[in-house]
Amino acid sequence: MNPGPFSAVSKSSLAFGLLSASIVILLTTAFVHLPGAHAGAPSASSTQPPAYLPSISDMMIETIQPRHERIWSAEQAGDWEFAAYELGNLRGAFGRLGRAHPMEQNTPLPDMIESVTKHPFEDLKVAIDRKDDAAFGRAYDTLSEACNSCHQALNHGTVVIGRPAGTSQSDLIFGKAGR
Repeated sequence: MNPGPFSAVSKSSLAFGLLSASIVILLTTAFVHLPGAHAGAPSASSTQPPAYLPSISDMMIETIQPRHERIWSAEQAGDWEFAAYELGNLRGAFGRLGRAHPMEQNTPLPDMIESVTKHPFEDLKVAIDRKDDAAFGRAYDTLSEACNSCHQALNHGTVVIGRPAGTSQSDLIFGKAGR
């Protein structure tokens, strides 16, 4: 008796292979049609929390206002190096604010920020580089007025920025770097 081209072992291997392939195809098809099975696809049952985007107010209170105040405190302590450092941080914080919130009340926020802070930032840098107390005071007040003009334009005129009064509650120690 001639078993032909397929022996009993070959036939069972072929059957097992076809069964396995069928199962893989079924599972793949089912997986592809599951909600959220694709990378990046939104899913109603997703357990990932939504990305946190701080509000403009949060960013002002948490990053911008403290840096503005620290620039003043550093200058008052004669720590020009730290004042320069915080000026760079303040510029960066305003940049992040504009990228996070590109529009506010139909106003391009990055453009508004740039238009009101450009010259005060330049004047502050010059005053800090020269260690010029009088020029620093003028530039700081100009920056504060620029902040207030934005607050007014965006209907937040109740928020008024100026020179810090009294002692800061900060834990920073000025003029101690490298000692």
